[in-house]
This record gives sequence, structure tokens and C-alpha cells, in this order.
Amino acid sequence: MIYDKNGVYIKAKTIDIGERVSFGKNVDIRCIEDFILGDRSHLGDDVRIRGRRVAIGDDLYHSRGLDVGGGGCDRPRSTLRIGDRCTMHTGHINLAEPVVLGDDVGLSPEVVIEGHGFWLSVLEGFPSVFSGVTIGSGAIIGYRTIILPGVNIGACCVVGAQSVVTKDLPAWSICVGSPCKKIRDIKEPSIIEKRAMLEHVVREYMTIAAYHKISPEIWAQYPNVHINECVFNVETLEWEGKEDGCTDDWRDHARRYGLRYYSERPFRSALQW
Repeated sequence: MIYDKNGVYIKAKTIDIGERVSFGKNVDIRCIEDFILGDRSHLGDDVRIRGRRVAIGDDLYHSRGLDVGGGGCDRPRSTLRIGDRCTMHTGHINLAEPVVLGDDVGLSPEVVIEGHGFWLSVLEGFPSVFSGVTIGSGAIIGYRTIILPGVNIGACCVVGAQSVVTKDLPAWSICVGSPCKKIRDIKEPSIIEKRAMLEHVVREYMTIAAYHKISPEIWAQYPNVHINECVFNVETLEWEGKEDGCTDDWRDHARRYGLRYYSERPFRSALQW
């Protein structure tokens, strides 16, 4: 099966593209078996994907510049699975072995994920490693980080910029360096601290809203933020009510604090360029 339209070329035995999906320019995807792209996902400019099977969940946002495949991308275990609500930028993912990203994973620009490493003869004592990579849900991988074969990164792990990850990293931790090591655990703030943080986020948004020349009705009583006819819960990340341009603007602001509310509408600033 081939999908070829507006600078987007996809070839696979099975192609499953969800609803309200968008593509940039110069997108070239070739999978031996399946290519799946979930609802409301966006692949930006300059994308090249090769592998046996690639499955991407709902609400992916990719900015531009992505190379998936490389050496070994025709092997039986050459698979990529990306969960829901992930964000990716420029970078390279080698698919000699399976790579799995959970839900809500962020890959910063120029991240490299390797599935193999070898060079000279193993019969002379040199290494040859082929092993997959797993990144747990909620993890964020910093700018220009390199993840080596066989690594498992725990859920909600924060990996600092320009790290080299050679071993497994624990969940709910902050890790940096070359080689990458844990420097501290992530601890949930107290309810008093949470209330103060939310007040700060809302106050800052009121300043931004004024700059954007909009005047939403806004008030907060932890854990809820009321914007016009919508209510956003900061604990559950659920919302209800009638959306409008002001709620889009609030959602675009809130996501910068890790408060991501997904709907059928995009994250969109009220400031139009």
C-alpha cells in the first residue's frame, strides 16, 4: 500500500492514518509491514523513517527533522512504538532493535537513540552490542543526549542536556552527565506549595493574556482553574465546558508548566503572527 500526496510518501504493507493528522514537507516513510499514526498527530518537515513496523499513538507533535532507521532497520526486530501525547524534535533513532517510548515522552532536539554498537572483529575481543531501548511514560530527554543500546529509562525521569546514557535510569529522578547518573529524586510538593505554584501560574497568565489583548474571566481555587466557561483540573489534567480562543491561549500557557490539556482543538496562542 502506498500513500503519496503533497510531498508525503508512505509505503507499507498496512497504512493506518488517524483522523485530523497533518504532515510537513519532505516526508518519506517506508516500512516492511505496518505504519500507524494516531489521531491529531503531526509529523513536521524533513522526516525519514525506515523499519519493519512503526506505530505512533494519538496527539504526537513533531517539529521538524527526524531520521528513524539506520543500520539494521530491515531486521526482524526493527520496530518503533511511540505512545500517546509525545513530543519530538530533530534527532536520530536507530532501529536495529526495538525502541519503545511510553505515553507523554519528550525528546528534545538532536537526541540520538542507538540500537547497536560494533566495529572490529568480536573474535579479536572487540564488542558487538545489539539491544533495544525503552523510555518510560512521562520521561523527558534533554538536548543532544545520546542513549546507548540496552538502556531502560524509568517513568517520569528527567535526563539533562548533553547526557550520555549508558545504563538504566530510575523512575522519578533527575539524571545528568557523561556517563549519566542520578543526582536526586523528584519529590511531590506539599499541598501548600502546590497552591502557591498554581497562583503563580495563573498570575503570570493574566499578564500574558493582557499582552495578547484578551480579557478572559479567570479565577482559581485549587485544584481548579476557571477560564470563561471551562474548568481545568490541575491534578487530573481533565477539563470540561465550552472552549474558545481564550481557553486555547490558557492551554498553550499551562503546557509550559507540564499541565497539558488535550482536546480536539490545538494548543494555540491568541497572539497571531
